Amino acid sequence: MMEELLKIKLERGNFVVKEPKEELEQKGYGEKREGKLILAPYEALYLVHIEKAQVFKKRELMSFEKLLNYIKRKDKKIMTKFLIYKDLRNRGYVVKEGFGFGSDFRVYDRGDYGSKSAKYVVFALSEGTEISLKELPKIVNEIYNMGKEAILGVVERRGEVIYYKLSKAKFIF
Repeated sequence: MMEELLKIKLERGNFVVKEPKEELEQKGYGEKREGKLILAPYEALYLVHIEKAQVFKKRELMSFEKLLNYIKRKDKKIMTKFLIYKDLRNRGYVVKEGFGFGSDFRVYDRGDYGSKSAKYVVFALSEGTEISLKELPKIVNEIYNMGKEAILGVVERRGEVIYYKLSKAKFIF
């Protein structure tokens, strides 16, 4: 018997699962609001990519490419975020939205989701992107003060993801 695909509706810019499956939440997807499961754009893209879900805008079924182009209009970093999210999910990690201040993802160690807090905070960058060396130490220190490990996820030109563990450092300018 073929498994029925999850139906995701695009409503006012949100990716809404009207009838969420409990296993989806247990696997760390989305945030529950008013009985609905709201997915992050990269989560919706990932579920479409792995052929577990379909996204509808009104009654129109959106292909992966159409969905990606729709999200790109609001988030220029979506492809970078998607590739890192996909890589982390494929490695067995649960990935949630970051804490802000430049971080993209909270990442839970394998088997920890639901019982422990996130162990890592990941920044998503594309190869060749410039970042300020003045801001980076501040962000890394904030992450370490929260008891998390800072990780830089870089998507290289061929689409492969390379991870760098960031340590506390003091830069003198």
